[in-house]
Order: sequence, then structure tokens, then C-alpha cells
Amino acid sequence: MSKGFSDNEVKNDTEIKDVKKENKFLPSFIKDKKITYTLPSKKQQNILASIVLGLNGILLLIVILYLNNQKFHDFVLNIGR
Repeated sequence: MSKGFSDNEVKNDTEIKDVKKENKFLPSFIKDKKITYTLPSKKQQNILASIVLGLNGILLLIVILYLNNQKFHDFVLNIGR
């Protein structure tokens, strides 16, 4: 006998019934449909990652310009008024 397993079988004679409660807040056209979620494909993940990294790079450049360039700093302050 290996560790973690027993020779005795566990028998479940009772059936587990799926009890569904009515959700009163869902619109009528959604009640009968099953909502499923599929994971994005590798291509979609790469596109999303590229967008996020690109926007982070742009934000980093803007912060560096804001801290090091006085004209850009004044421009941002004037836009905020």
C-alpha cells in the first residue's frame, strides 16, 4: 500500500442534486443562456501585451520629459488650468 491511498473504496450512494436559484436581477433574454468565458489565444495575448508595454513606455517618456524639460513642465501646467 502506497502512502496516501487506502484500500477501502468510498461509496457515495447519495446523488448530488443541482439546485438552481432564480436570479431575479438578470434580464429575461439572459436567463435561458449559458454564459461561457474562453481564454484569449496566444495571438490576442501578444497583442494586448504589446499595447500595455507600449503605453507604459509612452508614460515613462512623458514622466522623464516632465521632470527634465522645463518647457514641457510649463506646458503641462498650462494645460491643467
